[in-house]
Amino acid sequence: MASPPEFFAAPSVEHERRADGSQLLRSTTRLGAFPASIGATLARWAAERPDRTFLAERDGDGWRTATYAEMFEAVRRIASGLLEMGLTRATPIAILSENSLAHASLSLAALYAGIPVAPISPAYSTQYGDLRRLRFVLEALQPRLVFAEDADRYRDALDAVDPAATIVSERGVVSRPGARTLSDLLATGISPELGALHETVGPDTVAKILFTSGSTGEPKGVINTHRMLCSNQQSLAQLWPFLAAHDLVLVDWLPWHHTFGGNHNFNMVLAHGGTLYIDDGKPLPGRFERSVAALDEHPPTVYFNVPRGHRLLVEALTAHPPFATQFFSRLQLIGNAAAALPHPIWNALRELAQRYGSGDVAVTGEWGLTETSPMATAVHYPLRDPADIGLPGPGTELLFVPFEHKLEIRVRGPLVTPGYWRREDLTAAAFDDDGFYRTGDAVRFADPSDPSQGLRFDGRIAENFKLSSGTWVDAGAVRLAVLAEAGSLVDDVVVAGESRDEIGLLLFVGSRARAEFGGDDALRAAIAALLERYNTAAGGSSHHAARALLAFDQLSAADGEITDKGSVNQRRVLERRAPEIERMFAEPPEPDAIVMPPPAPARGAVR
Repeated sequence: MASPPEFFAAPSVEHERRADGSQLLRSTTRLGAFPASIGATLARWAAERPDRTFLAERDGDGWRTATYAEMFEAVRRIASGLLEMGLTRATPIAILSENSLAHASLSLAALYAGIPVAPISPAYSTQYGDLRRLRFVLEALQPRLVFAEDADRYRDALDAVDPAATIVSERGVVSRPGARTLSDLLATGISPELGALHETVGPDTVAKILFTSGSTGEPKGVINTHRMLCSNQQSLAQLWPFLAAHDLVLVDWLPWHHTFGGNHNFNMVLAHGGTLYIDDGKPLPGRFERSVAALDEHPPTVYFNVPRGHRLLVEALTAHPPFATQFFSRLQLIGNAAAALPHPIWNALRELAQRYGSGDVAVTGEWGLTETSPMATAVHYPLRDPADIGLPGPGTELLFVPFEHKLEIRVRGPLVTPGYWRREDLTAAAFDDDGFYRTGDAVRFADPSDPSQGLRFDGRIAENFKLSSGTWVDAGAVRLAVLAEAGSLVDDVVVAGESRDEIGLLLFVGSRARAEFGGDDALRAAIAALLERYNTAAGGSSHHAARALLAFDQLSAADGEITDKGSVNQRRVLERRAPEIERMFAEPPEPDAIVMPPPAPARGAVR
């Protein structure tokens, strides 16, 4: 879509081919100056925009708000209370909380004083959470203070906390001696030493320890420094200069224990002196209605989500034109991350923006990881394909290393983590000899002859597998192609077949599609027809879907099938649903399995 010339920075990169077959890509734009710490940014806006709403959360039928001045006052009081309790840069704080004003005030107070914070996934710590992983994280972290906003909600998790640690809560009952409340900390007088201490918080100070989802093993504590977080926002601001030209408003559900919500989105609002409405909905059946209500009350100027959330948004916008008109009333950009956006959803967002918006709404993509704070590449030109992840920002270098038939992308620059918390072994293995972080993701050039045309996400190397013939299967590409062919018929796809003779697909079908066809036999016939269309265009065995099985339940976030950011954890699904996978590949075929004809021989092949 057309955008004003000043909306995005013009792409400017240099490309180098190396003798070993690798390729280097970097921005030619110098990274501008950035604040020394997150706390310095908060202090700036408290002085320049004291009365502007910084954060808002639902409070009954209304919203409870905090201005920049109010938040800065609370932060300094809580920080002073933390210092009185003896916390230092060597004593991290664990946070057990959903997104909230209380969570933000405690976290920002710690960052202001130079104390590391570690927000932990509620999936590990609520009543039905994975307490085994919570214990693993707490053992790795060894926090001196644990903040549980709602002590009753996190009662089981608090039993796993070391008795030597202090528990602070905002509400609920904590029976442990020495427990404190957030109100106690807010009543603390501002320490005369706090200002001088804050001045010593700099780019290399550890800000956060973010634990990865552990999809390929136990969670790892990724060190996030103030340099990473502040330089990342400066880089993004240079790619998207429109952010500084308007009053930014974001309505966002993405969790703060994950880098997308907690670093990219929260810090973007803070970096630009904007307003964040904390959305208590989620892209799940029965929860997304809360998101729609929040977006309708406070139409955003920028909007970010993961593919699952964008799909539900498209459904809501299409079904309710008044909501669509409100949603697009001041929207300037729609961003996607976590996984590539399927073509049908991308096209629908663009069409809806044209119908209900100004026509200049940019639909963009980004790519990054917890280890890159997170933005390593971003689209800052009219998007041509939803698999496009953009180009490196100022200060970022990308190295592309051949691996099998793909290019692994590696990253170097101020945005990259110095390593993993108290895990020198993992840190050493994560970097190559030139200091590039090994991401495990694959990319390809949109136009190999012109690197400025952007990069396309090419799957996660760890998700790919070999058939029994030795043929590599690009699981990510197969999944996206099937979703593109399926439209609204299939909610999600998981690709199976490692060490087998052929590819099988576990297809998650929603209740709406099931009801539309009036019976499972008709639905299976429709699925078989779409797979036939897909297979006709797919080619050989590395893409050909030979088997399929329909799953009528939802992917389970509680069981780790969906990550906190809303993407599918393929390995976890295959592990948890192993009996279904076996049934799909059974011989003779089970009655509910869909079996497709083999691929046609290539022209000229011997029959």
